[in-house]
Amino acid sequence: MSRRCQVTGKGPISGHSISHAHNKTKRRFLPNLQKKRIWVKELNRFVTVKLSTNALRTISKNGTGELAKMIREKKIKVR
Repeated sequence: MSRRCQVTGKGPISGHSISHAHNKTKRRFLPNLQKKRIWVKELNRFVTVKLSTNALRTISKNGTGELAKMIREKKIKVR
């Protein structure tokens, strides 16, 4: 499974590691992904999704109705 948030679509980005001597080498910045089991009242069951912490904060702020809407719109496979 790829390192991508199922809700926001956030994935890895590339950049540079910069040493003290200012030498630049390529590196990847990975998103902070968490596997979460969330109760969705509209579906009347638990849903396991791979979320970035940013998406998790949005869901806790707006409620699981927001998650259910995103699952329907983006056709996210849920376990």
